[in-house]
Amino acid sequence: MALASEQAPGRLLVIACGALAREIVWLQKLNGWEHMDLQCLDAELHNRPKLIADKLAAKIEQNRQHYKNIFVAYADCGSGGAIDTLLAKEGIERLPGAHCYSFFAGEERFTQMAAAELGSFYLTDFLVEHFDRLVIRGLKLDRHPELRDQYFAHYTSLVYLSQRQDAELVEQARAAAEFLDLNFRHEHSGYGDLETGLQKQILKLV
Repeated sequence: MALASEQAPGRLLVIACGALAREIVWLQKLNGWEHMDLQCLDAELHNRPKLIADKLAAKIEQNRQHYKNIFVAYADCGSGGAIDTLLAKEGIERLPGAHCYSFFAGEERFTQMAAAELGSFYLTDFLVEHFDRLVIRGLKLDRHPELRDQYFAHYTSLVYLSQRQDAELVEQARAAAEFLDLNFRHEHSGYGDLETGLQKQILKLV
């Protein structure tokens, strides 16, 4: 997905995980962020986090001549610090936290949640909607159902961090928990630090 200008020195380019595309577009419309353009990397990288930094590097290089202001809508996302190493070299900021769950919930709240209930597997709206593709087929559980108990042996609960208030998604998340044989809990997070992080970048352009 790309919404970009040919030359945009006074604009902000957000390079984001494809799993955040709908949320960012919605926040852009809600807040009237007319100075922001969006380009996304494939959400499938969620299952291949070691590839994210190289993909980001290529996307940054591709857009450097067009954008003075670039922001990365990723957390560390399992890259083992590789994203931070890249962004420090490029002088680019990113969203706070270790992963999308922490910036949706807010780092302090997520830390408290994680400490209170160890062994939780988290889903966002996007992951609930694409559970079959990203989890069942992505982890090959459709072809090798015996892998479920290996992959999820150390989990006890599935926690759905919802961005939207949607009863149907809650039921889909509950079904995902049943499929994985995990306890289910729903926590509404809203957009958390995703919205505030983007707002901070937009204000720099004003």
